[in-house]
Amino acid sequence: MKEPVIWRFSDGKPGHDQQSLGLLLALQTRRAITKSKLDVSVPGWPTWWWLSRRYPPGEGLPPPDLLLGAGHASHIHMLAARRRFGGRCVVLMKPSLPYSCFDLCIIPEHDDVGPAKNQFGTQGVLNAVRPGGVHDNDVGLILVGGLSRHYRWNDDTLWRQLEQLIHLRPKRRWWLADSRRTPVSLSARLGGLPGVKFMPFAKTPSGWLLQRLAEAGEIWVSEDSVSMIYEALGSGARVGLLEVRRQCSNRITRGVDQLISDGWVGPPGQMQLVEGRKQGLNEADRCAKWIDE
Repeated sequence: MKEPVIWRFSDGKPGHDQQSLGLLLALQTRRAITKSKLDVSVPGWPTWWWLSRRYPPGEGLPPPDLLLGAGHASHIHMLAARRRFGGRCVVLMKPSLPYSCFDLCIIPEHDDVGPAKNQFGTQGVLNAVRPGGVHDNDVGLILVGGLSRHYRWNDDTLWRQLEQLIHLRPKRRWWLADSRRTPVSLSARLGGLPGVKFMPFAKTPSGWLLQRLAEAGEIWVSEDSVSMIYEALGSGARVGLLEVRRQCSNRITRGVDQLISDGWVGPPGQMQLVEGRKQGLNEADRCAKWIDE
């Protein structure tokens, strides 16, 4: 049987790349594949290529069976490539173009997935984290977000939760990481938190976070860091939420509420971990199965 050929379109944004890479890895666990990565962040004329039935970046590559992409910049590239070389377009996240332009649309349920046969709803966005690793119950990981239009960030409120968490679990060996959204005012304080090894976002080496996710027995994420919540759940570790005051109820906060309702995490700020979940939240595998079928 011929190995399916998969083209993955990348706009260079880490969050988008994590989604398409996660799906690619899930497909790869099901069967051998031939894969190519196409960079859509470089200058080009994708609309003209679509109109003229050309796609120069794909010349010389094996013709694709699947074309994967996340992010608006990838959409017209995928459609131009399909018009020239064929294959099925699989778009991740809600597209800016009509759903009917694509063969398959993988969309977080909080974005209101419709009943069309080419739409598939997921709990949150996909990522490349997979369950596994030897999760050490003596190791904890804390992931701190920051300023967001969906939440009312307050340094002191989060700081008090960090102190409480560490006080409740004095024997844990804690790692803590901030993010590009973390206010400088808080990042400057995190290095002085007793009993914690702080890794600033700007100095985090490649692969560091994946290693920490694989070894931590419990992971705590500030509620605003939605993508990190799903990555933490994907690791198979127990996950807790640090509370950040919400601006209002919207699709982002409803996604978090659904995780609470489904028993993946406890209510933010209560310092309680949900027991009983034996498997990580691995939506990429579920999507790969759907595509294969």
